[in-house]
Amino acid sequence: MTRLFNDPAAFADEALEGFAAAHRRWVRPVTGGVVRAAATPAGQVAVVIGGGSGHYPAFSGLVGRGLAHGAAVGNVFASPSARQIHSVAEAAHGGAGVLLMYGNYAGDVLHFGQAAERLAADGIDTRTFAVADDISSAGPDESAKRRGIAGDLPVFKAAAAAAEQGLPLDEVLRVAERAGARTRSFGIAFSGCTLPGADHPLFTVPEARMAVGLGIHGEPGIGEEALPTADEAARLLVETLLKELPEDITDAAGQRAAVILNGLGSVKYEELFVVYRKVAALLGEAGVEIVDPEVGELVTSFDMAGVSLTLTWLDDRLEELWRAPADTPAYRKGALGAPEPDQAPATSRAQDTAVPAVTAVPPASDASREAAATVLAALDAVARVVDAHAGELGRIDAVAGDGDHGIGMRRGSTAAHRAATDAHGLGAGAGTVLARAADAWADKAGGTSGALWGTILRSLGTALGDLDAPDARRVADGVTEASAAVRRLGGAEVGDKTMVDVLVPFADALAAATAEGLSLTDAWDRAATTATAAAARTADLLPRRGRARPHAEKSLGTPDAGAHSLALITRAVHGALLDH
Repeated sequence: MTRLFNDPAAFADEALEGFAAAHRRWVRPVTGGVVRAAATPAGQVAVVIGGGSGHYPAFSGLVGRGLAHGAAVGNVFASPSARQIHSVAEAAHGGAGVLLMYGNYAGDVLHFGQAAERLAADGIDTRTFAVADDISSAGPDESAKRRGIAGDLPVFKAAAAAAEQGLPLDEVLRVAERAGARTRSFGIAFSGCTLPGADHPLFTVPEARMAVGLGIHGEPGIGEEALPTADEAARLLVETLLKELPEDITDAAGQRAAVILNGLGSVKYEELFVVYRKVAALLGEAGVEIVDPEVGELVTSFDMAGVSLTLTWLDDRLEELWRAPADTPAYRKGALGAPEPDQAPATSRAQDTAVPAVTAVPPASDASREAAATVLAALDAVARVVDAHAGELGRIDAVAGDGDHGIGMRRGSTAAHRAATDAHGLGAGAGTVLARAADAWADKAGGTSGALWGTILRSLGTALGDLDAPDARRVADGVTEASAAVRRLGGAEVGDKTMVDVLVPFADALAAATAEGLSLTDAWDRAATTATAAAARTADLLPRRGRARPHAEKSLGTPDAGAHSLALITRAVHGALLDH
């Protein structure tokens, strides 16, 4: 378990601060993460990677010459926000465009996609690529749905080495696509990880058993088997991966592969070497030539006891890139010569990890400022109910997911209330208060829930505005638009076992009640009752999206964490409306 921490909510930020202080030769901190200590050479594509904390040396430890130009770092097991990613990419940009790379998780896809749009709007040519190497998370016919695990490293390295050679952005992207298509990973675990501040692991494995096909966010495996010997574990890993070769390879014999045996946190180096001894023998028997193998902790999951095996099937070009030198805090290969002098522009060097304060607010009418007080009270109620239920939300989420929903919701709702308080103190109207809260929630929570709650609050803020007195119908229209926006952004629909299963019936009930002429308080009461019932019904659904999808049966009988938290919030907001 994680024993050394202060405030669990501050763990990721404090870990990043300490990392940057310890590795000034390689990196410097910027808002949202780190970039190379020296500026990206003019005309070189910047490869910016990122993801949640809890996986060191991924992602910050892979920043340096020959590998990433920057890393955006999110909260524990949660994607960085679009604002964090934009900040890191802007600092890393060397004038030839940016390739954003990340593991294939819903939150990362949302936030990196939004960041790419913002960078493009700023005139920075940007591409994105999601690594999807975990064969246990989806079948070959659904490979685009696979999550990214330790295969991140060889794919990141191929793209970064191509960038170091001066290739243009689209060529660097093609290299990433080629490496991704030829990378497969599979993992096993003997115990789950425990998040900072938690008193129990995200999942447990029965005595003398192992979980097969686990995820690096504490997602439980897709099955269990008897605890193996080291040789039996090696055989399972190798034989599983050899069953699925890239489409252009029909036989493993005669092929070359980059091989990574990765420790997930508590399986240490001597144990890994015992396993690798058999991995190397089995691959040799299959006729596979191993190229520059890596054995160690490369993509971890706090204290999870487990290992994963990654094979990247090489051609001449990919072998050249895999063998290319690199010099980062956590990954070094070959020789690159003396470090480059610090060429970072003064404005870039001056960035720190604090989000700059925003002081000016748009003009607002007295009626809108009065409504802003009610909005602030509602956000206070949201933060309080989330804080009270954070542990419960985490436990629900851990049944088939990664268990971070309570942590993310607490960080997001607390930040939203703080930003709203600041804006209200400056005389902002209801729309601006909600807009500032939306940005803060998305920025501090990260992950899928951060992106979606930022969208909800921003949709409401747009509907309310800063000039008119909000009425029940306008609020209902804002919730209806929020419902539509969440479905557009996340791609989920009713029945997928997500927050959409509550948001849609809540929005519909609120619209119907206000159309009947009910007051906002009474209409919200009726809609909140509908939301509570809808959240309970998600217990009978099988998830069709997100991290819980590979473990659908395990979630049967348990409500969706995002749906449950939304229902709690709608009822808490009703209490604030009664008081105002």
